[in-house]
Amino acid sequence: MKKVQFTETVLRDANQSLIATRLPYSDFEPILETIDSAGFYSIECWGGATFDVCLRFLGEDPWERLRKIREKVPNTKLQMLLRGQNILGYKHYPDDIVRRFVRCAVKNGIDIIRIFDALNDTDNLKVAIDETKKCGAVASGAISYTTSPVHTNAKYVEIVKELKEMGVDTVCIKDMAGIMTPAAAYDLVSAIKDAVDLPIVIHTHCTTGLAYMTILKSIEAGADVIDTAISPFSGGTSQPATETLNHALRELGYDTDLKEDKLYEIADFFKPVRAKFLDSGKLNPISMGTDTQCLNYQIPGGMLSNLLSQLKSLNSLDKFDEALAETPKVRKDMGYPPLVTPTSQLIGTQAVQNVLAGERYKNVGAELKAYCRGEYGRTPAPIDPMIREKILAGDKIVEGRYADTLPTDTFEKAAEKLGDTARCEEDVLSYISFPPVAEKFFEERKAKEEKIVKYTITEA
Repeated sequence: MKKVQFTETVLRDANQSLIATRLPYSDFEPILETIDSAGFYSIECWGGATFDVCLRFLGEDPWERLRKIREKVPNTKLQMLLRGQNILGYKHYPDDIVRRFVRCAVKNGIDIIRIFDALNDTDNLKVAIDETKKCGAVASGAISYTTSPVHTNAKYVEIVKELKEMGVDTVCIKDMAGIMTPAAAYDLVSAIKDAVDLPIVIHTHCTTGLAYMTILKSIEAGADVIDTAISPFSGGTSQPATETLNHALRELGYDTDLKEDKLYEIADFFKPVRAKFLDSGKLNPISMGTDTQCLNYQIPGGMLSNLLSQLKSLNSLDKFDEALAETPKVRKDMGYPPLVTPTSQLIGTQAVQNVLAGERYKNVGAELKAYCRGEYGRTPAPIDPMIREKILAGDKIVEGRYADTLPTDTFEKAAEKLGDTARCEEDVLSYISFPPVAEKFFEERKAKEEKIVKYTITEA
């Protein structure tokens, strides 16, 4: 009997896709021990946008959050998503910072690091994979799945072979927009299985309505692990439901290792949590729907919710459809990058700018200029030369690997600047990742602690 294992995503990608990662630790802490006992291959609980959101919106130290999860979940592998040379931010960091971050992630409780690059530039994965292996964690090399004239199965297999040479333990097909069709999934998984002897993980979203069929065909072709979300946080721009696929696969004769009674207990716990976010308006009903137009504009779940949020803040929700239509045009101009963080933000933001300005590339952000200079790596296809010239206006283009041009004393300078504000290596890394956000968090942390001390002394 073939075994299919499950990664539960409710603590990271499911809530990132549906509620922009606004799930605080206190909302899920009581159910962690049950999740730990359910039989999952892994629990995706960190990385992606969780780090930024913990600091920026939730008032939580992401490192402390990870340690608390680890304490409650001693038996199941904890998994994170790492953006290769971008770590968890939106720009490239020096190699020594990437290595430090990986070491600290593993030290604080991470067992599996899924490592991807938004452009599928393997030069941006080498250091993170190497350090993950050195730390004794599982390195899962991911390919960012997309469709375009330059994205073929042969190209994906070529990338996977490079990942194997780098020493990855598993390969993940990361279909962030839910656009991989059942037939395409079957063919791609088959091609990868023929090329390398590595376990294959399937990550997709329900955005277009294809996910359940895509996962079944992937398993038929030999996929070993699937990403799912407990039902209250499944569907829409999230992953397919854990309980549903567990039930279906068991009927088809697969072994899943999951305890059904535990799954229903977890689902019952998250029902009122979901209701709370729905009532507060943080769970947008649009994110819960099926949108087949994603097959054209290829916007992933987290990007879709952020795009809605961005337009809403600008009082321009009426421009939503126009911004969606502009997105694939910008993507083509930029050399067909897969739409995943950070390129999804770059492309989405530029699409909004083009629509609001009424003129394409009239207003261009610093990040897209950096992208056009080559600071994010090699694009799948060349950037439109005329548009690149309009954006750069004569700026020099990066030659070679951008990380090789970055300073090697970033950590030391950050530690010196922070002084006593940084209490540990992790604080310095938080600051390097998101400087203004981390500084504000450190100030609020100190104020909160002083208030507690003052209150304690007063009570005494």
